Amino acid sequence: MFLGVNALSMDTKGRMAVPVKYRKDLGASDGSSVVVTVNPHDRCLWLYPEREWQPIVQKVARLPSLKRENKNLQRLLIGYAEEMKLDGQGRILLNKALRDYAGMGRQVALVGQGHKFEIWDAESWAKNQDEWLEELRNPEAELSEELANLAL
Repeated sequence: MFLGVNALSMDTKGRMAVPVKYRKDLGASDGSSVVVTVNPHDRCLWLYPEREWQPIVQKVARLPSLKRENKNLQRLLIGYAEEMKLDGQGRILLNKALRDYAGMGRQVALVGQGHKFEIWDAESWAKNQDEWLEELRNPEAELSEELANLAL
């Protein structure tokens, strides 16, 4: 399970070192790949272990592509997806297209989401985090049924 927010630096080539505590679960020890793609809802990236990505890409690829929403999702999720292995220093190389999509600078936030990570530009993460906190504090905000029934 991937938890927590990690402040990381990216080098000038776009390489980002994955914290040691996550490398085994990402499959680095058994030679598995990871997949990085865009988040179609927010300007950040998703980082999946290959084993988590495979069922997702199969479901998305099977969507009827004559529906515009399905085709758009396929174009973004599958089109931007890049399979990669962690190098000997536990780094992944985020290509320019992925970095540009997420507006990434040198500082990034690696945010655990259970079965995947989100990778955010650090400034965007901080700005959005403040907005999300305000939304949750708004007494007039309508909660989804799932959230209203969630006991934390």
